[in-house]
Amino acid sequence: MPISQNPAGNYIYYGVREFGMGAINNGIALHSGFIPFSATFLVFMEYMRNSVRMAALMKQQSIYVFTHDSIGQGEDGPTHQPIEQIANLRGTPNMALWRPADAVETAVAWKAAILNRKGPTALVLSRQNLPAIARESDQLLVISRGGYVLQDCQGTPAAIVIATGSEVGIALEAVKQLQAAGRAVRLVSMPSTSAFDAQPAEYKEQVLPKSVRKRLAVEAGHPDSWYKYVGIDGKVIGMKTFGESAPGPAVLKHFGFTVDNIKATVESLL
Repeated sequence: MPISQNPAGNYIYYGVREFGMGAINNGIALHSGFIPFSATFLVFMEYMRNSVRMAALMKQQSIYVFTHDSIGQGEDGPTHQPIEQIANLRGTPNMALWRPADAVETAVAWKAAILNRKGPTALVLSRQNLPAIARESDQLLVISRGGYVLQDCQGTPAAIVIATGSEVGIALEAVKQLQAAGRAVRLVSMPSTSAFDAQPAEYKEQVLPKSVRKRLAVEAGHPDSWYKYVGIDGKVIGMKTFGESAPGPAVLKHFGFTVDNIKATVESLL
């Protein structure tokens, strides 16, 4: 684990030692004076799971940058395509998780990680390029709340689509097409369920009104954690199986992460 030859540097080259990396970062956090961050593929969180859990148990400020976050990485195959890892991290007490949709949400997520002194933060990022999303100034102010209305409709929505990360872009296009066809559909971007859950009830009601029971969540990961938002009348486009080995776009299409499938699923709810 050599430290950079630059004596003014602060980068440790761990090599392929995910558990050791997480454990040493815990020691750095416990020593204080530095905010340690580390990076690896999301699926390799499994190798460092015990040290990640210990950071959460000790409420230490360690930042994990997990990349290659879904079946969208394609050709590396199902061994490298994380399915259950996001749900695992979301279910870990004291762990904050952000899965941003673009550079703007990533910047907000990084700021939240720096300010979070109550435990570790996981930033879950895609490998594939994602489009920049246009936002109004009032939307920029509420990204830090973890979930916010990205594309609204006129009047009370008949259905709400909730999406995260690399799926926000396709969900946005699907919602725009549904609105153009006269459907009152709202899109909510929810980069951090932990941050959203911590918001006042009034704000959560503004974003996800209880009266709107037709809901669809879209995330290329295990779907179970989304049912608390969509309810028994809602649906989830997620992953209940492992992935496949093929080009990323082909894998995403195969499993239904497309504009057309999102539109069809919303229509089935209405």
